[in-house]
Amino acid sequence: MSKYRHNWMFRGMRPVAPVALMAVLLAGPLYGDKKKKENPPPAAPQEKSVLEQLDYSMIVWPQPPAIARVKYLNFFSTQKAEPAQQTTVKKKISFMEKMAGGAPPPVAATVKPRFALFAPYGMAVDSKNRLYVADGQVGAVFIWDTETKDLDMIKNGVHASFGLIVGLAIDDNDRLFVSDSGAHRVLVFNAQHKQEGSISQGMADPGGIALDKENRFLYVADTAWDQVLVYDADKFTLLRRIGTGGKNHILTEPGDFSKPTNVAVDDDGNLYVSDTLNNRIEIFDADGNFIRAFGKAGDGPEHFARPKGIAIDADGHIWVADGVQDRLQCFNREGKLLMYLGAHGMLPGQFRALAGLTIDKNNRIFTSEQFPGRVQMFRYVTNSEALAEWERQQAAEKKDSEKQQPAGNTNETSPAPARDTTNSKPPGSL
Repeated sequence: MSKYRHNWMFRGMRPVAPVALMAVLLAGPLYGDKKKKENPPPAAPQEKSVLEQLDYSMIVWPQPPAIARVKYLNFFSTQKAEPAQQTTVKKKISFMEKMAGGAPPPVAATVKPRFALFAPYGMAVDSKNRLYVADGQVGAVFIWDTETKDLDMIKNGVHASFGLIVGLAIDDNDRLFVSDSGAHRVLVFNAQHKQEGSISQGMADPGGIALDKENRFLYVADTAWDQVLVYDADKFTLLRRIGTGGKNHILTEPGDFSKPTNVAVDDDGNLYVSDTLNNRIEIFDADGNFIRAFGKAGDGPEHFARPKGIAIDADGHIWVADGVQDRLQCFNREGKLLMYLGAHGMLPGQFRALAGLTIDKNNRIFTSEQFPGRVQMFRYVTNSEALAEWERQQAAEKKDSEKQQPAGNTNETSPAPARDTTNSKPPGSL
């Protein structure tokens, strides 16, 4: 007998004679039929959170009247919730409860998402615009449809054997590369998410990874070796190493690293490396030759405090995620700071333990955060798009100015209406 029934039927009651008990049982249905069945009170409407009430279209950087170069779109944190949170579940009625004239009230059923991001890091986007997120704590790769937020997963113990997954990369054939620092390897999955290969030669602690799709190189940042390992992306063989290994993270010379965490490749095949403990970004050509470095420790402009995620946009700008300062900084190829966004917090465009970063072919910027278990999605406005918007604004201002001119007034010496010259120059290259 359940605890509920025990408390309801017998608490505070003394034993009764069999005849009296039978009378109670026979009388129960008669009195029970007279009772009105009470329906559970309607569930109170759920209040929308602050994030759900925000107008995301108004969240841009920089703020008007400047032309926006980054727009906030959305975020991902859990599996899409099912609309069954206000349903009730009726408990099965036993014989004794029927004889006693009723049953316990229905129990409210709360449907919770089954899977939630816990510590997302590496990200990638396939040809179908699906977002892949590696979560080492959950032990799975989350795969989101960015429009519907429908979720698929590659799970540890079901589809693969993961240790501690960190980095992701996807090639033009939608082959997925997953770095696993716990198992000291990179796993390779085909477009159907079936494992088809494994790379482990020379690896100790693989982290962020990137693909040079033109030269067919797979770059792996190995934080234990203080090196970037270069593999043939098709044959899975080690080609060379960049940086000096085995020096216990003490090297600061250009071309060497101290715990490199992430890598990125531009359209020219140049390699960009987050040299995390040295608080700088290093750039190499496709042959592994050092080109330049920029950045230094600090909290001011062009400074870093543990740079991690790194990505290159369609205009060749270098975006860097700062794990301590919780901000994104955008640089040109010479390392000059162009803009930044972010701060500590949970609102759109704020971050907590910012880690991963990727930019897809649709100019969407994705960032991952460790503490709230969240991925934010932004839209980068390209140089050509910004220039077109500037030209549109200039044309609109000219048209408004002509409308304000009195009809038939051709006096060229008459004063022109005042104009806001804040945006009187084209945006140029961000």
